[in-house]
Amino acid sequence: MLHIVVCIKQVPDSREIRIDPKNNTLIRQGVPSIVNFYDLHGMEEALKIKEKYGARITVVTMGPPPAEKSLKECISLGADEAVLVTDRGFAGADTLATSYVLGKTLQKVAETWGPIDIVFCGKQTLDGDTGQVGPGLACRLDLEQLTYVVKVENVDIEKRRIRVHRLMEDGVEVVETSFPVLLTALKELNKVRRAPLPGMLKAARFKPTVWTTADFPDLERAKIGLKGSPTIVSRTWVPEIRKANTQMIPEGSSEDTAKALVEKLLSGELPKKLGWAEPTAASIGGAK
Repeated sequence: MLHIVVCIKQVPDSREIRIDPKNNTLIRQGVPSIVNFYDLHGMEEALKIKEKYGARITVVTMGPPPAEKSLKECISLGADEAVLVTDRGFAGADTLATSYVLGKTLQKVAETWGPIDIVFCGKQTLDGDTGQVGPGLACRLDLEQLTYVVKVENVDIEKRRIRVHRLMEDGVEVVETSFPVLLTALKELNKVRRAPLPGMLKAARFKPTVWTTADFPDLERAKIGLKGSPTIVSRTWVPEIRKANTQMIPEGSSEDTAKALVEKLLSGELPKKLGWAEPTAASIGGAK
């Protein structure tokens, strides 16, 4: 049976994020946390593979104790096991330190529940937005990596191969490789399901496996947390708020609305207020 690992992260809900105007930092107090959007699409694809071919799904996250909530959400969707890697020693990790700890975690997962065939990560996280952890993890574990996946076309269990579609800047690439492999998911990959009632009941009783630094005897302390994070944020700032100049056209029929818009454009009143170049009748299709 396939063993699939899904790496997730609990992040602040981007719809609720606010910035402190005095020090330009995120205000996290009172901001709800959610499972990273792209990670859920990786989770959904793992579930689809499980339903079609049979698989065991282990969900992994590194974060503070409240991240247990996100793991339980994945259990409610259909994951079989969940691991929370949490310790104050991991705090302040950048993408380099995070991929190091997750690499050690996946090695321990393989020792505990069997060899890993497929690893899913989201393309990026909503709070970090770097897209570096997935590829970094693949490099540390010497996995084949297929990034920006928008479709899993075929999984061949016997030959231990997978064929996917990758979204590139100039088109879509169809590529096939062998297990073990790491894939990073885009939102176009699938539509995330809702948790069924039995899954929610299972999640309510579920207790994830918790690992701390004490569970990794070969962990190099110089490579974790702030000590293992060479990334330095030298400055942050909030973009200036730009005021939008708008004018409302009274509601009416399509013809009346179009006529009113053309009249405003030709009068020069609307373009001047919006900062546009003054149009002519020819430039808007010879309207009269």
